Amino acid sequence: MGGNVSLKPGNITALANIPEGTAVNNVELRPGDGGKIARSGGNSAIVEGAVGDKIRVRLPSGSLKMLPSTCRATIGVLAGHGRSEMPLRTAGAAYYKAKARGKLYPHVSGVAMNPVDHPHGGGNHQAVHGPNSVARGTSPGAKVGLIAPRRTGRGRGKSKQGE
Repeated sequence: MGGNVSLKPGNITALANIPEGTAVNNVELRPGDGGKIARSGGNSAIVEGAVGDKIRVRLPSGSLKMLPSTCRATIGVLAGHGRSEMPLRTAGAAYYKAKARGKLYPHVSGVAMNPVDHPHGGGNHQAVHGPNSVARGTSPGAKVGLIAPRRTGRGRGKSKQGE
């Protein structure tokens, strides 16, 4: 860490000392903020070059950002690429993933509920009894199913005849 460090993965130095084309992670937006950019698994930003006292950095999104040359970054690509592609092995993992994003888990379908809980609930077997399409102006509690559908019926997934 510092001004004259070797350019090895894991070392931290100012953007001014990093040659262009180098992959970096944990890049500071303002000098001393501790690093805000390219911090998740498998991510990295690319140092594109210098323009005056600013350094042009290509972010993981593909956009370019001009940063002060005194901002620091860690050299290399972060480990853990492909973590999001692995299956969720337990219901608990799915629960905490949903909870971190403010979502409800498990998501219970309406046909599995009682009629007091959902418009699709009730009956002796799980099916939507009655029409499941509702108008655009339906009141919020009843606005479930196909909301203002352009096409209805059994063949709504197929293209129209003659197209």
